[in-house]
Amino acid sequence: MLHGLNLPVIFPRPHPCAKVRLFCFPYAGGGASIYRTWPAALPPEVEMGGVQLPGRESRIREQPLTRMDRLVESLAPALAACFDRPFVFFGHSMGALVAFELARELRRQGLPCPSHLLVSGRVAPQIPVEEPPVFHLPDVQFIDKLRLLGGMPDEVLDRAELIELLLPALRADFALHETYVYVAESPLSCRVTGFAGKNDGNVLYKRLAAWRVQTIDRFNMHILPGNHFFLRSAEKQLLNILAGEIAWLLA
Repeated sequence: MLHGLNLPVIFPRPHPCAKVRLFCFPYAGGGASIYRTWPAALPPEVEMGGVQLPGRESRIREQPLTRMDRLVESLAPALAACFDRPFVFFGHSMGALVAFELARELRRQGLPCPSHLLVSGRVAPQIPVEEPPVFHLPDVQFIDKLRLLGGMPDEVLDRAELIELLLPALRADFALHETYVYVAESPLSCRVTGFAGKNDGNVLYKRLAAWRVQTIDRFNMHILPGNHFFLRSAEKQLLNILAGEIAWLLA
């Protein structure tokens, strides 16, 4: 039985008879729990799983990975048992990049590929990141950068013992994202949908629209109210749109 296996994915509401599986990849520093409330807002035929990367939450004792190729090479066979029915990927920020590269790795390994790729809060992968890397900064400066980004609450950043526990995975995620080098391959054959926050200055309209070249199938995009973390502030609206985007798989 699928849910009895030791998989790098958490299913908050297991549904073995689901028509479609939705795999959600977290942003830098996040774990599978950031998506724990999503199943209640999705169609009942969809089983959602939050992908748990090494070094956080239930995998806190594992060494986090700092290179994209090593991460997706390990995720592809680990998740293969879940690909017994149509599935889609959703990822936010760093998670969008992981979802994209995993889709390409599945193709390289001859494994089933997602029917739909939903990328959120991340410019197209072929566009170089212009901001200087921060993963190597001393702790104080690195934490200051986290505070500016707004992805973690101050009550977490201000607790020295907690942030010390989280820092290895946080640094690894930033290294994963900041050392990423795009290598051109043929476009994916699945649908691609992009999402961005209206006030997210890092993901401008044209940079999000550039995802279009990564698929030979349909491309769509949505701009929602909010900043980079609109997936929290505009969660209800995002989930409504997401459900509509993957409804074709439930017909």
